[in-house]
Amino acid sequence: MLTKLFARKKKARLDIHPEFTPLIETIEQYVQKTEGFHYYEPRLPLKNCVAYDTLKNLPGTDKVDALLYLINRVNALHKVLEPNAYHTDEWNIYMLNHNLLNAFIRTRIEFPQDFSFLTLFKTFYHLSDHPFGALVSQIEKHIHKHGLSENLKKDLQAILDVPAVYECIGKGSARRYYYGPDIGKAVKKLQNLLYATDENGQSMMPPYQLGTGKFGSIVSSDLATLPQQQQDLWNALFHHLSTATTGKPAKKFLISANQLVDAIGTTQFKAMSNQWFTAAAHIAVAVEIHTHSYFGKEHSYETYEYIEAYSFNLLKGLLWTMSRFHNKHSLHIIALLTEKCFQKIPGQGPAAAGVGNAGIYTLAQSKGLKGISHLSRLKLRIRQNNTQKLIQKYIDEQARKQGIKPAQIEEISASDYGLCNGERIEAFAEYKLVLRLTAVGATELQWLKPDGKAQKSVPAFVKTNAKLSEKLKKLRDLAKQIKQASTTQRDRIDRLYSEDMSWSLADFETYYLNHGLVSQIACKLIWLLDEQPALFFAGQWQDEQGTVVTANAQTQVRLWHPIDSEANTVLAWRECLEVLQIKQPLKQAYREIYLLTDAEINTRIYSNRMAAHILKQHQFNSLAALRGWKYSLLGAYDDGRDGEIAQKTLPEQGLTAQFWIDEILDGTESFNDTGIWYYVATDQIRFCNSADQAVALVDVPALILSEIMRDVDLFVGVASVGNDPQWQDGGPDGRQDYRDYWQSYSFGDLSEVAKTRKTVLERLLPRLKIRDVAKIDGKFLMIQGKKHAYKIHIGSGNILIAPHDRYLCIVPGRGKDKNVDQLFLPFEGDNGLSIVLSKAFMLADDDKITDTTILSQL
Repeated sequence: MLTKLFARKKKARLDIHPEFTPLIETIEQYVQKTEGFHYYEPRLPLKNCVAYDTLKNLPGTDKVDALLYLINRVNALHKVLEPNAYHTDEWNIYMLNHNLLNAFIRTRIEFPQDFSFLTLFKTFYHLSDHPFGALVSQIEKHIHKHGLSENLKKDLQAILDVPAVYECIGKGSARRYYYGPDIGKAVKKLQNLLYATDENGQSMMPPYQLGTGKFGSIVSSDLATLPQQQQDLWNALFHHLSTATTGKPAKKFLISANQLVDAIGTTQFKAMSNQWFTAAAHIAVAVEIHTHSYFGKEHSYETYEYIEAYSFNLLKGLLWTMSRFHNKHSLHIIALLTEKCFQKIPGQGPAAAGVGNAGIYTLAQSKGLKGISHLSRLKLRIRQNNTQKLIQKYIDEQARKQGIKPAQIEEISASDYGLCNGERIEAFAEYKLVLRLTAVGATELQWLKPDGKAQKSVPAFVKTNAKLSEKLKKLRDLAKQIKQASTTQRDRIDRLYSEDMSWSLADFETYYLNHGLVSQIACKLIWLLDEQPALFFAGQWQDEQGTVVTANAQTQVRLWHPIDSEANTVLAWRECLEVLQIKQPLKQAYREIYLLTDAEINTRIYSNRMAAHILKQHQFNSLAALRGWKYSLLGAYDDGRDGEIAQKTLPEQGLTAQFWIDEILDGTESFNDTGIWYYVATDQIRFCNSADQAVALVDVPALILSEIMRDVDLFVGVASVGNDPQWQDGGPDGRQDYRDYWQSYSFGDLSEVAKTRKTVLERLLPRLKIRDVAKIDGKFLMIQGKKHAYKIHIGSGNILIAPHDRYLCIVPGRGKDKNVDQLFLPFEGDNGLSIVLSKAFMLADDDKITDTTILSQL
């Protein structure tokens, strides 16, 4: 029998064993009648195949012989394939046998006691293409029945020493990345089988194979600096941590990990783990270009890698084990790594979602609210719906423990970073360094000499003093954290309109007016003291006329919305803010109001106000996530859907807002490499209750209706292809219907956002240096240049040259326009207003334009 050729000390030959040929061919014929062509990893239709049942139920060594024959057959079929012979009859037969081998080796097989698994392993033509994990499972069952003989030990060690195994779990190239995790698990199982214990019951675990990937190389280099005894302790911990394959750590896992950490020493463990987390957070995503030849044509594609997949479980285990420590420095580093792990990689999604989820778990387990503060920021930074849901779950759990609303948890967990009225002063000998929050998302570091005068450069003695240099480095890092935190807090406050939040005066002063960071946002906003709108300015509350407003312990505070006031009051507040030169961090006094229209009263349960627009889907998806909407990208190869619904949950009102999105089925292939459509069409907006029943729009609270409409207007206003000046000819496919849509959007009626922009321009225009050559006419800002007269659409920013309305394409630059940057604008965040103004300044001096692309159109 063929199995004898695999016994010890005999040369292994792979002669074809003819008695199995008819059986295998019968199986081939059965499958071909059912399935046709076959590709990698499909499940063969073998349930009612009598020939396969015969093969599967062969007795003893006959079944082993059948396995060896099948391996030989697969290898032989592979060797005779012509290059690029995909989808041919020969390729079909090869793949069918390949998949049959995958299925067969997973059945129960009784191998002889002295069977050579090393020789069996060597018969696999390609390690990554064949069932290596299933082979290891067979070895495990064999050891459980017959024990681990010395010969089998040699076999297992020889398999572990094969370069292909080590390379497959270490370097993490594109192909290894795909197969690496499963092979890594199989290798780990082999190590456990081979090195579990010696005859005295002592661990014989070998050095943990960190591999030669980016993260593995960093850790390996750091461990090499430690004494051998410490390396052994880390080695034992790594073997344990690499079993972190679940979504959450089990109690037993953490107990064992803590014991191993105690043996290392908690100080060293924290220091080195933080060092590795920091390094991992700064690893760049690598891009590798692959070129292959198919049917005589070359095709190229890109693969991306952040950290080698083999190290994922190790990183997860390290993060889980850090959940017993709660210091501020560690939590900050874990938050940075977590955010990095959810960086989107083209065609793949998050760079390392499993590792990122481990970071989220650890932040949620921290004592106090420091970890929740980081999760609150990450909720706005991470765009994946399931991850946002996971973060919200942890925030909700903490809120239940405290007996308060989730929104309150986020506000009381907000760190002030040691700021007082937006500043933090640190002493450097007789010098001082002032860290100042200058605007949302902007900070500055200013040096003060002993006499109090400013100094631009870093003092020389700070550069030469290692301790002071390290202190400066930490402050610069803190400045970055404050930038991010200020944006997080601004966005959190903007969400309060749908949270139905109110505070006692004492709580408001604690979490807003007297908060070192949040106060810099709160003091630029208008609040309702009971029912009186007021601004906290110069240390006291005042109304829009500058009259002092009194408040007491019984006063309730809410965020003011212009829908709460009459039009003349709103205008008075705009005037007040302009006089005080207060630039609001979010659009409040100029916030758009969307009232129910007659058409929406007639349609009753839905609105078509934002329907029939063409959006860039990926841009829309990012905006939707940023505003708290849940949306799944539509693709050409999904489950047959031709539409999707973007949804925003409104728990305080017991409602869910829906924005319906449709595919554009026009026969074109406007999708990316993963089949996701580039463009989608908008449809109706509606609201549903907890029973998923449509709610009449007249029953939706006016403020909620307005805010939802504002969100959707934002999506259309930013993601519409009508904003893209390069879509004048109908986009990439030059379609007439796209061209018609672009024309109607680019120069059509103004949206509510654009109407607000027009209002700002009307107030701003008299103070601009171009006021003599600029005026507003309907939906256009008219500019009289030296060469031509121009019409800039206030909504889209697109331009027509008068008098014949010839289109002028000017693509906005990425840098700041000094003319616009120096202007006082009443609120932050309207990039469209900046674009309109920038184009206006440029066209007013059209005789000074040097850009050849623009000049060729004038």
